Amino acid sequence: MIRTEFEEKEQTFVICVQETDRLWPEESQRCGQEVICYDHVEPMQWRHLNVFNKECVIVSALPRGKRKSDGAVYRVTPPWEGRSKHFTKEFEAFALTLTREMPVKKAGEILGETDQRMWRMLHAHVAAARERADWSEVVWVGADEMNRRKGHNYVTVFADLVEKRVLFGVEGKGAEVWSSFAEELAAHNGHPKAITQVAIDMSPAYIRGVKDHLVNAAIVFDKFHVIAAVNEGVEKVRRLEAQSDQMKRQQLAKSQWIFRKNPENHTDKELARLEQMDWKHLLIATAYQMRLILQDIYRVSSVTQARKDFVTWCDWVKTTAAKDGHDLLQPMVAAAEMVERHLKGILAHWKKGLTTAFLEGLNSLFSATKRKARGYRTTKNLLAMLYFVAGKLQVPCY
Repeated sequence: MIRTEFEEKEQTFVICVQETDRLWPEESQRCGQEVICYDHVEPMQWRHLNVFNKECVIVSALPRGKRKSDGAVYRVTPPWEGRSKHFTKEFEAFALTLTREMPVKKAGEILGETDQRMWRMLHAHVAAARERADWSEVVWVGADEMNRRKGHNYVTVFADLVEKRVLFGVEGKGAEVWSSFAEELAAHNGHPKAITQVAIDMSPAYIRGVKDHLVNAAIVFDKFHVIAAVNEGVEKVRRLEAQSDQMKRQQLAKSQWIFRKNPENHTDKELARLEQMDWKHLLIATAYQMRLILQDIYRVSSVTQARKDFVTWCDWVKTTAAKDGHDLLQPMVAAAEMVERHLKGILAHWKKGLTTAFLEGLNSLFSATKRKARGYRTTKNLLAMLYFVAGKLQVPCY
């Protein structure tokens, strides 16, 4: 039996639900055995979708059931109850939709709920959906670090590079995170030995972690991290040159972003700034050209040509830096030596075709999300949101 009341003082619609005979056959079917009514708990309420722009709740004194097989007594779950126990399924579905589009706190303000309750609901659905996730087909994996907050506070994020979905996140960026990933993989019908290819950066800890825990995986150093390392060398050259001469310092002041961009992405203001520089006497021009040439290597189609071009590039960088007065190019020499040390994994890009472009894009997306939400108080909340927006989970999950 159902009746609806409107409490004028609270401006709330109340749907009162009394026990019906249909409840027990359904409960017996759900439990797989006969269940009888034992007693009733005190009236409880669940937040439901608004009615005529007024808050609506369902109120019911739920029965407790007793299983005949073992005599166990428990509170019966009503068909409208969501995973968070305080909301109906319909309300949760709407709340989750809002949460995808805005910070959890803001969604809570719109719905008139605390962010604690909103987070509890999100965690419940994400946990249930991840428990059902099947990783048996996962064979290509990418891993990258993500800065949780200012300082050295990182999480490592693992992704399925075939399905473009986040699989797992864990605090830290050392070799131990790979042990955690291997355990999580096994818990979702996957197997560490089934992973054939892994895209990572040149971190020694990551390399060791892959070799120790994903023994059949070939390591691929993707182009984004290679170019980023060379970009860092260009920036170091710029700083050293700016420190070496007062006139050069004036020319190079606040120009770091100009040299991080490709020429086609420069604005009119940046192009005008470049025209004012003395390119003939600036070594940053040489370093910048080195970076652009390295980037062009990734446009060749064959691994044989790529190997030849990388070797030629490394020799050219070291020869140029060895000339008198070119000590400022040592950061580029370090970048060339990095390429030489990791050449096998770099060339695997042509053989395997793997990159962490998905993770790089995700990092940008999540940085924007963090700014919008003004950060996350806990790593648990950050990872839950990461799974929610990029894990391709079946949410809501019932």
